[in-house]
Amino acid sequence: MPKQKVLVPHNFTDYDHRALDFVARTFAGVPEVEVTLFNAYTPLPQITAHVHEAAILDKLKSNLSQLSQKIKEHEKALNDVKQQLVQKGFADDQIRCIYRARKKDTAGEIMDLAAGEHFDLIVINHKPGKFARFFTGSVYHKLVNGIKDAAICIVN
Repeated sequence: MPKQKVLVPHNFTDYDHRALDFVARTFAGVPEVEVTLFNAYTPLPQITAHVHEAAILDKLKSNLSQLSQKIKEHEKALNDVKQQLVQKGFADDQIRCIYRARKKDTAGEIMDLAAGEHFDLIVINHKPGKFARFFTGSVYHKLVNGIKDAAICIVN
């Protein structure tokens, strides 16, 4: 029997942890399920200035260094989430982590991955509220309206 492929976008929020808890309760111990944890981060710009030791450039480099460290910490945190799922009953080879730089918005990255790798189920969270989403649109709305050929499970 082919494995059922489950995609779990993860952005390290409490709502994301609820989605992970749902995945663990539902699929732990089921060997026919493969879970992919996914995070797409905003890439950092490269500084290639030919300015001789400008103070603002040093400050910018320092800030980029801090952001680079945060990206590395998030990659480690995603692997820690994988280990949490292993502790909850998944085999190590049932869980993959994909951590990559974004080229599109988050919803576009998720849709491209889902279409390219033919996931059977996408488990997302829905965080109600926040007036700003009225203008920008939420990842939730974009996925619900844009995903084809996959089931979407929404965890509140």
